[in-house]
Amino acid sequence: MRELILNKSAEMFLSLGFKSVTMDDIAAALGISKKTIYQHYSNKTELVQASVFYVFETVCASINRVCEAGLNPIQELYQIKKVVREQLKHESSSPYNQLKKYYPQLFDQLIKKQYEVMIESVTENIRRGIALGLFRDDVDIFFISRIYFSGMNSIKDEDLFPHETHSIQYLTSLFLEYHLRAIVTPKGLEMLNEFINEEKIVQ
Repeated sequence: MRELILNKSAEMFLSLGFKSVTMDDIAAALGISKKTIYQHYSNKTELVQASVFYVFETVCASINRVCEAGLNPIQELYQIKKVVREQLKHESSSPYNQLKKYYPQLFDQLIKKQYEVMIESVTENIRRGIALGLFRDDVDIFFISRIYFSGMNSIKDEDLFPHETHSIQYLTSLFLEYHLRAIVTPKGLEMLNEFINEEKIVQ
């Protein structure tokens, strides 16, 4: 039951927002009493925290599987984008901003964990890209990895990027292209253009 509550809560928080969803909403969606939820989670804050890190660990596991597949660095980034989009398919723009506003300490914990994982992953991706001649060997890996992390989080900020005009999926694609165009070699650019053209066909 605890896992069932966690799964449904995470889904509802992602689609409707952490502030918007109440314990009554979750209980109703599961067809159980609110008392049953409180047997497993003492309050909403505890459930929000469990849901946030459940989603984080799930996404990290998906990314790790992509990184272990031996893809080239450009293909790897596009595949990561694809699996994360699938993993967070119910996500709207509001959860990120609501978490930041109403659960600031939890938000800071999440950003710290994301930073630790993402910096390591992006750094390794850039190093491999340089070794394969896909990325320029004069790029500053320290700088680029942190700009990438910062940018990926910034596009979720509704004050900067109102999501009623541009979806998070569109912004993610745009930022990934922006990131890669800044560091690819001519060889890497040929490969990048193939992925860009493929995405246009899919859309």
